[in-house]
Amino acid sequence: MIFGASGDLTARMLVPALAKLGKERALPDGFFVVGVARSPMTDAGFRAAMQAAVAKFTTDPLQVTELPPELLGRFFYVAGEFHEAATYRRLRGVLAKARRKGEDCPENHVFYLATPPGVDPVIVGELGRVGLATEEKGCFSRVVVEKPFGHDLDSARALNAEIHRVFREDQIFRIDHYLGKETVQNILVLRFANGIFEPLWNRRYVDNVQIAVAESLGVGHRAGYYESAGIVRDMFQNHLLQLLCLTAMEAPVRLDAESVRSEKVKVLRSIRPIPADRIDDWAVRGQYGPGVVGGEEVAGYRQEPGVARSSTTPTYAAVRFFIDNWRWAGVPFYLRSGKRLTKRTTEIAIEFRDVPHMTIFVKDAGIAARIEKNVLTLKIQPDEGISLKFLAKIPGAGMRVTPEFMDFPYDQLGAARQGGYERLLLDIMHGDATLFTRGDEVEEAWRVVTPILEGWGRKKPRDFPNYPAGTMGPEVAANTFVERDGRRWRTL
Repeated sequence: MIFGASGDLTARMLVPALAKLGKERALPDGFFVVGVARSPMTDAGFRAAMQAAVAKFTTDPLQVTELPPELLGRFFYVAGEFHEAATYRRLRGVLAKARRKGEDCPENHVFYLATPPGVDPVIVGELGRVGLATEEKGCFSRVVVEKPFGHDLDSARALNAEIHRVFREDQIFRIDHYLGKETVQNILVLRFANGIFEPLWNRRYVDNVQIAVAESLGVGHRAGYYESAGIVRDMFQNHLLQLLCLTAMEAPVRLDAESVRSEKVKVLRSIRPIPADRIDDWAVRGQYGPGVVGGEEVAGYRQEPGVARSSTTPTYAAVRFFIDNWRWAGVPFYLRSGKRLTKRTTEIAIEFRDVPHMTIFVKDAGIAARIEKNVLTLKIQPDEGISLKFLAKIPGAGMRVTPEFMDFPYDQLGAARQGGYERLLLDIMHGDATLFTRGDEVEEAWRVVTPILEGWGRKKPRDFPNYPAGTMGPEVAANTFVERDGRRWRTL
């Protein structure tokens, strides 16, 4: 059951993922989908709209261009307001009808809340009242909650409490689609299954870690949400901190949900609190103005539809974190993300320390000082893979050193890759919560970013917009931020 079935998330992500799973015969027999939304629509209209969505938004046109006919016929629709009991009575009726069509279909329920965060408690409360959250006869009922999970620490705690009144923690799947990406999942294998990397993954050998999520798009149709959220709520509290946790966590005792998530919580609890009264020493913010992206002129953030003309909402942030534990003491983790940047890319870069005496390779110590560091880069999007940069001698007379790369693109594996949502939807049906966030994990992430939100909330920026669209953010401020530490940003 998809609540918010007429919305953008359903069309762009959920239904194309279901179409691919249907074509791969990865869905169980008797599987069916019920869309629930306020827009008036018939079953036939819903099916036509979802078929069109697959054709328009599929990310893998060579694999799937439409919903398989047998799956399309199992799409149903319920129109109604989320706060009205009548909507849920109609939903129960549709479920009964769909079950009769599904022969031996078990009464397993997945409720996907593809809705604004403010209505999540309303929907969950109504599901509890009509008994749809109750598990009987060995069947399951699970609820999927999209980000943002709350607006701040207090609201996240309140939302956890509201959902726990109806669902147990093991029934709740707080989804972050970044965790479904192959490279993200491969972090654990890369780190803990390879003897050449695991001994080096600590403060003795790592100089710094840089995690970047750059987007070339603006806020688009999400301006209403973005004005109240900003870059820290939209990207740091969830995506970026999840990537940090997987990069920094200790080896779990088992690869199960509780073991992995417990190690991530330990990382979040070890992050050094940022003093809210010294936020400028720890973070840089920015907002894009008019510029050129991909050869086309684009509007600035304040000119986007639905954005206040004097908005101080940040669309870029760079933050330095320290993890105060035995493995990472003293190693800075630089996280940055922004809208309307030069290109779309997401990566994790592990920069290793210099060797003790590089000058033996060149006569000019100044040249030696400029030789680049060894870097292990995990490329998450758009092209997934792993790259290792090392130094080698250029053939010929003299000692000339140059950086070279060992690249492993995931396309070389040959197997068809699943998108983030395909993998996560299957995990929900199987009850595997390893790639989903736990309630205490969400609250700890909010605790980490709260000083940034409070510090910026008390001190309004005077220079917005401070970077043109199509650049890599507020160049002077961002570069000065890391150069104070004797480091520099990687070129993405």
